[in-house]
Amino acid sequence: MIRKRPALIARCTDVADVIAAVAFAREQKTALSIRGGGHNGGGLGLCDGGVAIDLSRMRGVRVDPVARTVRVAGGSVWGDVDHATHAFGMAVPSGIISTTGVAGLTLGGGIGHLSRRFGLTIDSLLAVDMVLADGRFVTASEQEYPDLFWAVRGGGGNFGVVTSFLFRAHPVDTVIGGPTLWPVERATEVMQWYREFILAAPEELGGFFAFMTVPPAPPFPEALHLKKMCAVVWCYSGDPARADEVFAPVRALNPLVHGVQPMPFPMLQTAFDALYPPGHQWYWRADFVNELSDAAIAKHAEFAERMPTMQSSMHMYPIDGAVHRVGPHDTAFSFRDVKWAEVIVGVDPSPANAQAITTWTKDYWEALHPYSAGGAYVNFMMDEGQERVQATYRDNYARLAEVKSQYDPENLFRINQNIRPAAKGAAARPH
Repeated sequence: MIRKRPALIARCTDVADVIAAVAFAREQKTALSIRGGGHNGGGLGLCDGGVAIDLSRMRGVRVDPVARTVRVAGGSVWGDVDHATHAFGMAVPSGIISTTGVAGLTLGGGIGHLSRRFGLTIDSLLAVDMVLADGRFVTASEQEYPDLFWAVRGGGGNFGVVTSFLFRAHPVDTVIGGPTLWPVERATEVMQWYREFILAAPEELGGFFAFMTVPPAPPFPEALHLKKMCAVVWCYSGDPARADEVFAPVRALNPLVHGVQPMPFPMLQTAFDALYPPGHQWYWRADFVNELSDAAIAKHAEFAERMPTMQSSMHMYPIDGAVHRVGPHDTAFSFRDVKWAEVIVGVDPSPANAQAITTWTKDYWEALHPYSAGGAYVNFMMDEGQERVQATYRDNYARLAEVKSQYDPENLFRINQNIRPAAKGAAARPH
């Protein structure tokens, strides 16, 4: 789906390489893109005719089990982090697929299985090492460059190349997780139940709602292969003795499959890797959602019946709980008041189906957008224009533009969900 050809790919192995690549792009006045884990659906890790900084050789994780911190190199993927932290009975809140890049997911906010309990990934971020547009190498944290640290927590790759992250880790070892499946014909009933259940559930329970087509492979029963379903994928990280009580209302809804069991957290994180390998056709659109109304549910049920390919899906990630305990202006991520992050994805291995998955995704999104909160999780957006970016950051956008003008006044880092530098002399909004 993405056909971009950079003039130069800088396969960096250390910070010195990143400094050199940034300097070269700046001096040549050429486009510059940053590729971390290579997971961006909109293709914003690449550029045409310019310089692409590829961090994939800068992988590495160091866990400090005493301080409960994790240092992660900028080209790492979450599978690297999960592998290293699990040995110490810890985890960093991340996404739902282990091949996701640490950098992209973190800088956009970070939504996944542990969000309700521990917040967004950025809520566990302690510091970042960065190469700035002018070639400086800085560490940003609450103590140093606090304005820059505020901006990178949700503001994406607009402010520099992050070469390493320092995270706080949390006690997560064995979780009780997996999918529960119902026939897609019960979508209205299940969604109405889910919207009430998940928001009242203990914060130790994560569970994202999904429409899916059952893959023709174990562990799913053969009779269900390639059937359209509605599902919730669970992750319970609380007291195992309470698990039966927590899941009792789920079982009471008579699912066709209740594939929930104890497992190491990295096992849950890798559960979808084989279903979504690199290289497939992808098109996605997203929204934040505050209310899942009956009218919206009716639209969801309609488009679920029309999923065009086996891997196409819709997910609704609950982002209440700990996410709501951080203020909308405490980080660049402004939608701290909504209940779900919704993403609609058309996916297929064949280029012949590119148009079908794109059309279904766009039509689905346009039908549901009127029921949304207005903006979207930047990591689930295509290249959708400046108005959409501003809607996502709301009243944090003006402050982000000010920080951008201080650290990247020429907008060198613009191949992203771009925040344009504030005009010189522009009045700052209060924050």
